[in-house]
Amino acid sequence: MDSLELTRCLLRFDTVNPPGDEAECAGFLAGVLEAAGLDCELAPFAPGRANLIARLSGTDSGLAPLVLTGHLDTVPLGDAAWARDPFAGEMESGRLYGRGASDMKSGVAAMACAAAAVSARGGLRRGLTLLFTGGEEVGCEGATHLCTAHAGRLGAASAMIVGEPTANLAVRGHKGALFARAIAKGVTAHSSTPERGVNAIYRAARGVRRVETLDLGPAHDAFMGPPTVNVGMIRGGLNANSVPDHAEFTIDVRSGPEPSQGDILDKLRRALGPEIDAAPYSTMPAVLTAEDDPFLRIVAARAGEANGRSAEGATAATFFSDASVFQPMFRCPTVILGPGEPATAHQTDEYCEIGKIGRAQAIYEAVIADWCG
Repeated sequence: MDSLELTRCLLRFDTVNPPGDEAECAGFLAGVLEAAGLDCELAPFAPGRANLIARLSGTDSGLAPLVLTGHLDTVPLGDAAWARDPFAGEMESGRLYGRGASDMKSGVAAMACAAAAVSARGGLRRGLTLLFTGGEEVGCEGATHLCTAHAGRLGAASAMIVGEPTANLAVRGHKGALFARAIAKGVTAHSSTPERGVNAIYRAARGVRRVETLDLGPAHDAFMGPPTVNVGMIRGGLNANSVPDHAEFTIDVRSGPEPSQGDILDKLRRALGPEIDAAPYSTMPAVLTAEDDPFLRIVAARAGEANGRSAEGATAATFFSDASVFQPMFRCPTVILGPGEPATAHQTDEYCEIGKIGRAQAIYEAVIADWCG
């Protein structure tokens, strides 16, 4: 099975998260990889949900393996109608459509097919580990479970590629994410006598405005770019004719290693003032590999050959990935590279350019040959 056909197979599994339901998709992939000679292990982390660990051993057990990783879950379809079936793997005009076509079942398929091809040739000195996770889209649940419940089974890593959508550019880092919940309290009263209450929604609205105008400062690293902030959800109130005593909203900050997420949280709290309590509920650190790292140079060179042009990303990826969880444990050079189109991720009628899927597989195979020997 080639990487295009495998991508189409993966798209037919509905792994929209929530609820995820990645176990069936992970089991299918395990069957494909076991048939290709890899050792596979499913690591469930909730009912109907699982990660997949697949290994190809090298001849030198003293060398830490190369890790290729990607996630199996996808974001919801959204309210807008799709022009094509999001789970059929339809193709038109050189594009493969479907939820997850870019983010990131095409990357997973290209990695799996590269591993299968390498297994057929044999002779690796350094081993290869594939980590295909569930739950990435809502806070890297699967990766976190692997690093906490199965850390001993993961072992070490010499380097890592994350197959998130980069249009086959080699990107040496991505921003981290700080998700915080801001809560405003008030005093309830009848809406006809609002002076007897304290309106929590008004307090929250003032807080949202302060977040909108908050200056988080410049990036300390030009590659990462300045921090960004977004209020994504807001809710509150009891009914139409009561003064609300509770309102809350979420804050999403994306930033590089500096300023630190702790410094950013302090700045948010100062801006919101005593009316609002802000507490983080998910923190994902930024990932950054040195510009002169040998592994990055190998990946960029192989990507350039496959694409026929320079293939190193000039800026950091704005999204976070499972690397935020894996990289602090592995402490290895990490490159983000996948065939998906960054601009179509999470969009209605998401697609991936068909030609880039095969090129991604070729890049992965070449890097495996260079790094693993």
